[in-house]
Amino acid sequence: MVDGHRTFVIVGGGLAGAKAAETLRAEGFTGRVILIGDERDHPYERPPLSKGYLAGKEARDSVFVHEPAWYAQADVELHLGQTVVSVDRDGKSVLLGDGTVLHYDKLLLATGAEPRRLDIPGTELAGVHHLRRLAHADRLRRVLGTLGRENGQLVIAGAGWIGLEVAAAARGYGAEVTVVEPEATPLHQVIGPELGQIFTELHRDHGVRFHFGARLTEITGQDGMVLAVRTDDGEEHPAHDVLAAIGAAPRTALAEAAGLALTDRAHGGGIAVDAALRTSDPDIYAAGDVAAALHPLIGSRLRVEHWANALNGGPAAARSMLGQDVSYDRVPYFFSDQYDLGLEYSGWAPAGSYDQVVLRGDVGKREFIAFWLKDRRVLAGMNVNVWDVTEPIQALIRADAAVDPDTLCDPSVPLTALTG
Repeated sequence: MVDGHRTFVIVGGGLAGAKAAETLRAEGFTGRVILIGDERDHPYERPPLSKGYLAGKEARDSVFVHEPAWYAQADVELHLGQTVVSVDRDGKSVLLGDGTVLHYDKLLLATGAEPRRLDIPGTELAGVHHLRRLAHADRLRRVLGTLGRENGQLVIAGAGWIGLEVAAAARGYGAEVTVVEPEATPLHQVIGPELGQIFTELHRDHGVRFHFGARLTEITGQDGMVLAVRTDDGEEHPAHDVLAAIGAAPRTALAEAAGLALTDRAHGGGIAVDAALRTSDPDIYAAGDVAAALHPLIGSRLRVEHWANALNGGPAAARSMLGQDVSYDRVPYFFSDQYDLGLEYSGWAPAGSYDQVVLRGDVGKREFIAFWLKDRRVLAGMNVNVWDVTEPIQALIRADAAVDPDTLCDPSVPLTALTG
């Protein structure tokens, strides 16, 4: 009962916050655990919002991290639909929007990210959408069903993971889809042009139209409804609905107002934390999308917006709050499902960081593994419709040892043999 008098407050009702609360109890913490979320829904996972739930293949209840009754059973105090408006570091308290003041001994900021907005005329029209929250997915799922029944047109701004997953879901309903992307291929900054073309062909095979090398400049409408979009190269595309899928920005306003150290945009613009997920205040921690963590393995700060980072980062922060020795060095990981293509990506190889891409398997059948190398060392690997290889791929990344590219691309050589 040594912790019984202490209060740990978690700001952010997403996966990172919920898993942090779960971990505090699992590790034996007996004090107060308070979880504050600005949505009225219980904490949920985000991948289904652009995958199974959006596509109509999963029930709404499947997205929640815990059954609603779990929070009372675990003695986790929930403040849902509440916004934290300020943090008083000297007084060690947070102020809620309804005027409630909550004291903390340790504070975890898991405030996540917000979708970037299109800064063009027409965004006030009723058919303009973003996808970040469950309420967004609820609305978009209904819209896609209507578009499919009426042969309607969806224009997606941005060919990143969200844009492509929504395109796949929309085609599943039968909607007509046009994707507008300023780069020459999808996912250009994430996987580069070498792999981006594969996703172009995948979506074209399923009827998606791409307009590369262009940006939206205007959304036109009538009587409050979307009619078309215009691009900076003078083109116009008919549209009944528009999805802005142009990335997300970390929700750092609360941390900034409290005077916590932030990183610059080159490092993702999040809250600066060390390998133990501690901020510049020793009693405040950050995890999930908002945290720019000093990564022991990669040797620089990373802000990762993927499910696995929230899943693992929340528990790591909880253990750190409890005084355990934590070094958060998980290899970044994410997955995607589009039509009959499934993939897993491990590592960190942004555009410009690698000098070679090695492919193993049958690219034509979309059954292969791609490796991004720098000086013959594996920075990242992506397995496409090839399964049970994440562990050996991550072992190659952790080994940070030179590999022979010819051996790496040879399917007859087990990946486990390449790590010695």
